[in-house]
Amino acid sequence: MSVIDVTAARELIAANPDVLLVDVRTPGEFAGVHIPGAVNLPLDQVEAHLERIVKDAGGRMILICRSGARAERCRRTLQTAGVHDALVLEGGMNAWIAAGGPVVRGRPRWDLERQVRLTAGGIVAASIAASLLWPPARFVAGLVGVGLVVAAITDTCALGMLLAKLPYNRPAQAGGGHEGLERPAGAER
Repeated sequence: MSVIDVTAARELIAANPDVLLVDVRTPGEFAGVHIPGAVNLPLDQVEAHLERIVKDAGGRMILICRSGARAERCRRTLQTAGVHDALVLEGGMNAWIAAGGPVVRGRPRWDLERQVRLTAGGIVAASIAASLLWPPARFVAGLVGVGLVVAAITDTCALGMLLAKLPYNRPAQAGGGHEGLERPAGAER
């Protein structure tokens, strides 16, 4: 894994302002808090925009997510497509914030992991309650448990990918597409 820790990332950004910061979290997570100058390209949109990303990727790129797992999946996808100089921010936004890195804060929103926990817990609680009236409903709770085990083993989350497609986790801009990896106008570090 090609990782960079927060200290090295801050030094690289200071020494080379052309380093592109690509945040692969959902738009809702990004709007809540992000690194100044970062662009948001949600992980579920990377493959759809791969040709443009490869074209735009000139020089170093630091991939950011909450903890590093989604950024690493993005790095592997980019590497397969020929982008070999992408680095994953070790520990993601959690590490950046813990180290006192500068951030832009927006309206607080629930991150995707928290949404998954709420949804899975709600399904389990509802299925257990429903099983009092209809006993086979308890199997729904078992299926959720199996899904969580598979998610942990494979380091992927089907429920998270589904939740990421909901309107409140999507970009608010017209068209919802990402034209490329250019920094938004006025984005400064």
